[in-house]
Amino acid sequence: MALVTNRLGETISRKARSKLGIRFGRFAVAAVTAFVTTEVTYTICAGLLNLTSTWATLIAWFSGALVSYVLSRWAWKRKGRPNLLRETVPFWIVSAMVVAILTLATKFGYHSSGWLHLRGVERVLYIDAITGGANLGTFVLRFLFFHYVLFAGSAQAAPGAAEEALVSADPGPEPFNRAADSTGPMRAVPDGEEPGDPGDS
Repeated sequence: MALVTNRLGETISRKARSKLGIRFGRFAVAAVTAFVTTEVTYTICAGLLNLTSTWATLIAWFSGALVSYVLSRWAWKRKGRPNLLRETVPFWIVSAMVVAILTLATKFGYHSSGWLHLRGVERVLYIDAITGGANLGTFVLRFLFFHYVLFAGSAQAAPGAAEEALVSADPGPEPFNRAADSTGPMRAVPDGEEPGDPGDS
């Protein structure tokens, strides 16, 4: 049992240190920070500023999504000016889709709790389970989309870079020329001449 536990721990540790594991860990930090930002912003808008629920929700969502965008670029080490059509627009489309999914999940939780005649603590826990599952699902889907689609290929080498590196590392025919001119025991033997011919002397 201890051997299985040790191997499982080593596997998890190795995965966590991999490129995918590091990206996942950073994205988790980005997601938690964005969630906290959304909650704090909503509290300020709805409480201190006394805005309507619609405006408070929109401002809170935008604030959280903005933090998520900045930290997601940090998670995948994207630097410089972002590409509007290939990066920024797809990110905000996905963010809007996530909000729509979470809203539908919440409404489903409310309505289905009524169908099941749940009351009190049972109703609250049931709705929390529905929204929590939706949040977890969208978290995983966003990570997969960001890692394999949106931010994929950020570390690809420029076309021809590998070929240029090989060319620059090629010493050329000079060593062979030196071997042909050598008179030592390891000198190159010309075509048609056998080792030990009189020409060797």
